[in-house]
Amino acid sequence: MRQKAAFAVLAVLTVMFLAVNICAGSVNIPLGEVIGILRGYGQDSVNGDIVLEIRFPRALAAAVLGGGLALSGYLLQAFFHNPIAGPFVLGISQGAKLLVSLFMLFGGVWSVKLGFGGSITAAFAGAVISMGCVVCMSRVVDRMSMLVVGGVMVGYICSAVTDFLVTFAEDADLVNLHNWSRGSFSGLGWEHVAAASAVILPAFLCVFLLSKPMEAYQLGEAYAQNLGVDISRFRVVLVVLSSILSACVTAFAGPVSFVGIAVPHLAGSLVGTGKPIFMIPACFLGGAVFCLFCDWLARILLAPVELSISTVTAVFGAPVVLLLMVRRRK
Repeated sequence: MRQKAAFAVLAVLTVMFLAVNICAGSVNIPLGEVIGILRGYGQDSVNGDIVLEIRFPRALAAAVLGGGLALSGYLLQAFFHNPIAGPFVLGISQGAKLLVSLFMLFGGVWSVKLGFGGSITAAFAGAVISMGCVVCMSRVVDRMSMLVVGGVMVGYICSAVTDFLVTFAEDADLVNLHNWSRGSFSGLGWEHVAAASAVILPAFLCVFLLSKPMEAYQLGEAYAQNLGVDISRFRVVLVVLSSILSACVTAFAGPVSFVGIAVPHLAGSLVGTGKPIFMIPACFLGGAVFCLFCDWLARILLAPVELSISTVTAVFGAPVVLLLMVRRRK
């Protein structure tokens, strides 16, 4: 019963913040007018262009990418059995950022020809390399706290190399790279929504189909093996799916912090269970709500100046991580 209520709340919040993101901004558009535009009336007006070409695709992109990032964090927490594991903390987002930066700065004509596919591929390669470093460290260190420190160091190294590469960039490339690296859903259109959905939604379905073996894995590797789960193959699948999700988000929106850590814990508190069959859709919807809310704040707080999305997600996500660490010490 609690799970049904939780999903109803998440669904209502998702629709509500979608509406808020479409209606509110430097130009406020009444909800009735927005509904009329979506039904085909007044699409040629200025407000019609604002709704259909700017706000609606941006809101959908924030929902899809936010859900993917939260789900990536949940997979990493399940993989490492660490409640503060996440793409940003473990340096995976920074690894993706490094390879995308290389592609943007030195890809030349190929960066234009390959477009979204090239960026996603570069981000995936960077995410997998960083994830590989973290997995290797997990086999060496005994304490999970040291694993997190190692992941932070991987992130610092990737960020340092990215900053070094920036010194060789042309002015035009530098502006594009700087805007992207701050993290933002600004400028995302229907083509970005289609490309992101084509990657994230199938990945979400694959993760959901793994809910049963994931539940067994959470109870211990020996228990999962006794139930017939191929642990080695299962761990590889988790790494690949988590890397795909975090890489896709980084490729389109840049590095976004704390969503992958905070949302799984908020979703778990809401649904009242740790079972993956409930947690997976709850994390996806929770990530969508969280990013829609933060993107709305990023647009309106200092309008017409727009804040970085990571700035807002950190304000709300960091306290969740701190609270979690305090609880673990008690």
